[in-house]
Amino acid sequence: MPLKLLLQLSTRNLFRHKRRNLMLLLAICVAVAGVIVTNSLIRGMQYDMQESAVANLTGHVKVLAPGYLDDPNIEKSFRLAKDWQPDIPAQELEGWAARIRIPAVIMSERETRGIQFVGVDPVQEKISFLGDVAIRGERLKDASDRRILIGQELARQLETKVGRRLVLITQGLDGKNREAGFRIAGIYDAEGTSLEKQFVFTGIRALQRLVDAQVVTEVSIRLAIHPDEYSIKGMLMDFFVGLEVLDWQQLEPQAAAMFVYADSAIFIWFLVMMGALIFGLINTLITAVMERVREFGMLRAVGMRPGSVVLQVVLESTVIMFAGVVIGLVVGWLLTTQWLGDGIDLSQWAAGMELAGMRTVLVPKLLYQDVVLVAVLSLVFGILAAIYPAWRAVKIKPLEALRR
Repeated sequence: MPLKLLLQLSTRNLFRHKRRNLMLLLAICVAVAGVIVTNSLIRGMQYDMQESAVANLTGHVKVLAPGYLDDPNIEKSFRLAKDWQPDIPAQELEGWAARIRIPAVIMSERETRGIQFVGVDPVQEKISFLGDVAIRGERLKDASDRRILIGQELARQLETKVGRRLVLITQGLDGKNREAGFRIAGIYDAEGTSLEKQFVFTGIRALQRLVDAQVVTEVSIRLAIHPDEYSIKGMLMDFFVGLEVLDWQQLEPQAAAMFVYADSAIFIWFLVMMGALIFGLINTLITAVMERVREFGMLRAVGMRPGSVVLQVVLESTVIMFAGVVIGLVVGWLLTTQWLGDGIDLSQWAAGMELAGMRTVLVPKLLYQDVVLVAVLSLVFGILAAIYPAWRAVKIKPLEALRR
């Protein structure tokens, strides 16, 4: 029997049972749209964790002295040529920053806290969270600025404000303590209180003068979209002989593990939704086959081959699955881009979000490959789900069917 004729028969049969097929169509739409929206939210969480890890003074790739991660102090430092630039194509490089990052003690008139004292060049810090945070007061002017930026939570703990002087104690390259007073230029408001309590910033040259050494403890490199971290990492290892070159997965293993687990979560959620959908699809198709016993018996009696019967049932399933998938993809896309396009405010769970390394606003991220995967696998599973009902239709004997 010609395929065109079978397709016409299958399409007309769908309109013979409008209510049942409409409910099945709605179920497919809801399942596909639900998978699209959920996938986009998981992707948003996934890439938000990566973005937070990279922006947390980490970058995609970082150069460190051996042993610095185990014992972060000024002795684990190295010299960097003043005119050094990463040999990375401009379209692959978002920016880079050289820093001094050492432990220190900060004291106000009332309180004392342990912090990470970071010397930066403000021009280079567009690659980190420091380039985007809101600041009450003034930003650092340049690499020689001897004032400091402190976090909002740290300012609250120290009971201080913009313009006040604080005392910082750290260790110099000679192993002796260095103590100096710094005036607060501004107070920054980061996404989480952990950053605000942890980091205090000053100009890198000012900190080099304090520790009496023209050195840096890290070079952080941030790459453009879809970075080829491994090739760039290899190039840096060839240049910085004797130093460690680590990517963000090695520097932030918890965020890297969650990034990988998100892919598994997406796949598991898809299987759960499609499993429930296929179960309902099989039941609906079997019911439809049993209701059409006389029809199939008559078709077999007039010469329709078993293969044509199977193909007709599969085509009916494919047509309704295709329509449901298309509508579901459109609905899922609209929900993701229009309804949830500005993100979901999770500020009331700020502590948990911070613990997971995420921002308080979850913005869904819809990837093209996820949409294609959902569409293709949904159609494949829909066709597979039609095989058993089609086999039941073939098993119907023409004479027995005509007696009913």
